[in-house]
Amino acid sequence: MKNSSFLSDDVLTEALFKHGDMVRRVCFIYLRNQSDVEDAFQEIFLKLMQTDLDFQDDEHLKAWLCRVTINKCKDLCKNFWRRNVGPIEDISQTFEHKEESELMQVVVSLPAKYKEVIYLFYYEEYTVVQMAKMLNQKENTIYSNLHRARKILKKKLGGSEHEYTF
Repeated sequence: MKNSSFLSDDVLTEALFKHGDMVRRVCFIYLRNQSDVEDAFQEIFLKLMQTDLDFQDDEHLKAWLCRVTINKCKDLCKNFWRRNVGPIEDISQTFEHKEESELMQVVVSLPAKYKEVIYLFYYEEYTVVQMAKMLNQKENTIYSNLHRARKILKKKLGGSEHEYTF
């Protein structure tokens, strides 16, 4: 995809259609508040509209959106107001199935370094190599974080008897 100072309407519309749900879900993992998610979503796609990057393909665009989304959400989480005021939990509206909503509540409760690798690995199906590049971390760090996150999830979900598998 070739970009000028602003993306064309067609490219932006296609990005919204293909990757909008992923951006919302990543935002929700961090922000846990629908109005904050919508604000971040708008800012992320505004940034995409204004970028002058030359995306090699759709996968490059998706990785860029994912990285920008994570960074934006982390910035918002550093805000004094967010740190000192509890968000309104609204997970059931974001995820359609009850089981998915319950699992996502547990994933959301993980520390940031664990929830981002779990989300990227299981929901967006990124490989460890891709996540290492995207998150600017060593592959072994990603493997360690995945392993630790799986252990925490297994414990929180009730061990081997639980219906969810990791």
